[in-house]
Amino acid sequence: MALRPNPTLRQRRLGTELRRMREQAGLGGSQLARELGIQPAQITQMESGKGGISPERLKTIASVCMCANQPLIDALASMASERGKGWWEEYRGTLTIDFLEVAELEGHAERITFCNTVYIPGLLQTREYASAVFARLIPPLPAQEIETRTTFRLRRQNVVRSGETPLRAFIHEAALRMQFGGPVVLIDQLAALLDDSERPGISVRVVPFAIDTFPGAGENLIYAEGPVPELDTVEMDVSQGALFFDSPANLAKHRTVFSSLDSTALSEEQSRDFIRSIMKEVKTTYA
Repeated sequence: MALRPNPTLRQRRLGTELRRMREQAGLGGSQLARELGIQPAQITQMESGKGGISPERLKTIASVCMCANQPLIDALASMASERGKGWWEEYRGTLTIDFLEVAELEGHAERITFCNTVYIPGLLQTREYASAVFARLIPPLPAQEIETRTTFRLRRQNVVRSGETPLRAFIHEAALRMQFGGPVVLIDQLAALLDDSERPGISVRVVPFAIDTFPGAGENLIYAEGPVPELDTVEMDVSQGALFFDSPANLAKHRTVFSSLDSTALSEEQSRDFIRSIMKEVKTTYA
């Protein structure tokens, strides 16, 4: 089987989990290769995501590594059996890898949770708002690039608007007040956010300035739940692009962050009232 020159986020994650399984068993790559009757280079290729692995071989590796976590083994075997390509692959070579990997993460998530401090979560943005977010970048993007990124972002929204994947959004008051494209765009965005908050499977909760201590990070976060907790992933937006975290320590840390947000954010109904009050304020200020 030919090696993959550019394994996807999901293919790399499968390799990472194989490495973790081997290391937890106290086995070196050469030891595992000897047990399987293959070359050590093949272990390296599988663990980097560049080499494919069949569900059968994955289960053999789990047995050799004495892994007794059957739900995790089954989830990894399912990942190993995947052959189709996601819709985001249409944009490979057109958009940067970060865009594709975020869409891939969301496309396979069992549930998605956002923590946003700067702007409305991408999966809940209107076209005008999303376009304005991209248009603010320095140096400025060409108009066609802005359109491509905006269209891609709107296609990402199908994962939650279809009702297939539940979404929770913890949105800081700062993100509700930040203007991209001017007050009219913001008012329309807040109105759309209210509509989305009433949709089945979508929960929108506001974290106001007035809370004693903001329990989240300064960056915008996505917490994507996998079929088992071990396969959860955190994505963080930074100025250089997207960062992904999946170590047990990082996942535990961010579960605590979101648990704190859950206990401090306004209720869904209180959040809708809060958003309406900001809309009214913006209309009055910029009338």
